[in-house]
Amino acid sequence: MKALFWFSIAIIFYVYLGYPILIHLLSLFYKKPVKIKYVYPMASIILPVHNEEEHIEEKLNSLMHINYPEGRYEILIGSDGSTDRTDEIVTQLTAEKKRIKFFRQERRQGKCNMINFLVNHATGEIVVFTRARQEWDINALEQIVRNFDDNKIGSASGALFYDGLDNRKPSAGVRAYWEYEKFIRKSESGMGSMLGATGALYAIRRELFPQLPKDLILDDIYIPMKIVEKGYRAVFDSKAKVYDKVFKTPKEEFSRRSRTLAGNFQLLIYLKELFNPFRGKISWQFFSHKFLRLMAPFLLIILLVSNVTVIKIGTVPFGDSPYFYRIFLLLQIIFYVFALLGVLLKNKNKVFDIPRMFCLMNIAAVVGLYRFLARRQDVLWEKVV
Repeated sequence: MKALFWFSIAIIFYVYLGYPILIHLLSLFYKKPVKIKYVYPMASIILPVHNEEEHIEEKLNSLMHINYPEGRYEILIGSDGSTDRTDEIVTQLTAEKKRIKFFRQERRQGKCNMINFLVNHATGEIVVFTRARQEWDINALEQIVRNFDDNKIGSASGALFYDGLDNRKPSAGVRAYWEYEKFIRKSESGMGSMLGATGALYAIRRELFPQLPKDLILDDIYIPMKIVEKGYRAVFDSKAKVYDKVFKTPKEEFSRRSRTLAGNFQLLIYLKELFNPFRGKISWQFFSHKFLRLMAPFLLIILLVSNVTVIKIGTVPFGDSPYFYRIFLLLQIIFYVFALLGVLLKNKNKVFDIPRMFCLMNIAAVVGLYRFLARRQDVLWEKVV
């Protein structure tokens, strides 16, 4: 049990602290800057939707007023069997704005099927993916396509911010989680390629687009990684900003997280080639950032059980600190009590909300694994308001 205890603690430390620190240090010593100029290639904005009457008009109007030459981009919107007023709103806007191309599927076939269709009808050399709910910064398109002046770049991702759209502010846990993730993505990008992209704003070279499997859940990781497999870089651009709303309820937050993590388990199969160590550092990144992160909740359980068992057996010597295991168990209990208080208390104090967010992500990973193995995760995406 002592071996399991120390094995778990070592891997957990590596996943959450060791890898981010190591990848950041490597990005400082092995910098791969992106050669950027102000260029305006023809861009095709891809927007698949389902029942987005609440957001679609505002989204399209904002895309029509971004800081980019008017004749250098088009908007392709595909309605995947919408049953509300989405199609009516888009049809009216299409009549007024010739740059908007509208396609409709009567029967829902899923987001990835619609993406395949829209990309096949795109004319731009750069394809930019987005979603209806999030709002781009006015300079977002100009900023993200600048990366493609470097011919080694195959995919570029924008940065997500949870502010600026309504009066709801992100909790301390959400804010800490996204700052942590953006720190890792920026470091990965700085030394080569990041893993995946921000689904609300990412771009690729059209000729590198891989046809998506119809049951795919996460296009924003699959597409950039397939492009990386071809020898191109996937980079993170923190200046290409996109804004999102905070989840209204914990239930919505948990549902979205568990869906995303079910998609991550699916990608372990679809991107299994990335486990090949001969692929170099991208294999190490995929194993550390994706695979081990998904294993973390099970390691946390092993850590807790082995800690309790070691104390029960009475084998607790640790140098001159015989109470080390007892103290460590107490710290675990305090952490989980804080997480529970973060759920129960209305005022989201960061002392309680950061443990809450940490536990939410790990519980969502367990639920995501169940959904993936039981095939309970529907490929037809559900919008979050």
